[in-house]
Amino acid sequence: MLTYDITKAKGSIYEYIYQCIKSDIICAKLATGEKLPSKRTMAKNHGISTITIQNAYDQLICEGYVISVPKKGYYVASLSGMTKMKKETNISYHIDVPKENHAGSIDLSDNRTDTERFPFSVWARMVRNVLSEKTPELMEVSPTGGSMRLREAIAGHLKSFRGLLVDPNQIVVGAGTEYLYGLIIQLLGAEKTYCIENPGYKKLSRIYAGHHISCRYANLDEMGITCSGLEATRANVAHICPNHHFPTGITMPAKRRYEVLSWASAQSGRYIIEDDYDSEFRLNGRPIPTLFSIDESETVIYMNTFAKSLTPTIRISYMVLPVHLANLFYRTLSFYACTVSNFEQFTLAEFINEGYFEKHINRMRLYYIRKREKLMEAIGKSRLHSLCEIIENDSGLHFLLQLHTNQSDHDVQMALEAKGIHVAALSEYYFVQSDKEHYFIMNYSNFKLEEASQVFDEIASVI
Repeated sequence: MLTYDITKAKGSIYEYIYQCIKSDIICAKLATGEKLPSKRTMAKNHGISTITIQNAYDQLICEGYVISVPKKGYYVASLSGMTKMKKETNISYHIDVPKENHAGSIDLSDNRTDTERFPFSVWARMVRNVLSEKTPELMEVSPTGGSMRLREAIAGHLKSFRGLLVDPNQIVVGAGTEYLYGLIIQLLGAEKTYCIENPGYKKLSRIYAGHHISCRYANLDEMGITCSGLEATRANVAHICPNHHFPTGITMPAKRRYEVLSWASAQSGRYIIEDDYDSEFRLNGRPIPTLFSIDESETVIYMNTFAKSLTPTIRISYMVLPVHLANLFYRTLSFYACTVSNFEQFTLAEFINEGYFEKHINRMRLYYIRKREKLMEAIGKSRLHSLCEIIENDSGLHFLLQLHTNQSDHDVQMALEAKGIHVAALSEYYFVQSDKEHYFIMNYSNFKLEEASQVFDEIASVI
């Protein structure tokens, strides 16, 4: 008779019985074909209900350890051919997770938006409205390109704000630009060579490398990426930020834009990925027209995200495909499910359609203009004033600070780190060797103004 000490059960009794019988079978204490006690006998022997034994036997039958023979009872199943696995006893559960933030420090490399400026009350109202009015739609499977409601809202926003006339079906919504890059690679073909601006967004290179894509780098001049640089790379695809380059802040003028478009149209199979990541925050005048809006050869893929305009935690980005690529996308990649939940898609659509997104952008632009002016004043009043040059531009939420020092960028960074101040150097964003020393990136979107005087005086003391 099988007897187990049920006082040792730490959870449910049926699970304890199941584990004990399973262990005895694996260890061959119970032989193949051996008959197990009936449910009633087993229950009576342990002073428990037959339902408990039934649940234990049912689980063993489901996993193939026991078979049930009608009108005869329960028997140990044959496990011949099953390799007994040796249990690893020296497993280490230490996982070295890289630290991405600088706890306890003033981080001037942090490009997140000011969390206190997010329109929580309006967003909460939009969520309530969507939950009460869009219940059936929320439960439907979202189309591969994203809900039509959101794509129509984005198309309307692009028309009024960026002068782009696009069909909603040209828009593909995804959870972050990293996911959309993967779709583009599959759409254009993994055999193509990609060109990235030098300096540029380092994460971009790592994403392409993760997809086993060949990347090359083209240097910039005062107007942005050059056509001679593009030609020298022999690339098929150019990934550029013409409206506000990161990290230099360069805005590509019209002449260079047409030159780059000519490069793309000069050879079949060439494309431009236009990353318009923070175009909403042009501080003077209207946003510069996009490459997509002046492209007549269907060579530009336009990309943008709500990470800068709202918050990075709303993982919603989108791309606008030329018509022939949109058709190719739906022919070849429509099996993909949209990676953004309907709840977020419908809430953002209502936020845009009700005019709150435009109001938020206008309010934030004014806030950042004033914040930038106060930072400039703080530098002017600090000891740093005579020890630096401010490299200004008309858009975005960062500027460059050129320090008058003979110290290396690394030495300056380490000295500031010791004072609890983290800064990023422009030289860190070069993929190939750079002679641009002593330029530092000042991200001010999440920088507290009350810390400005202290920070700039500390930088002055270091250099």
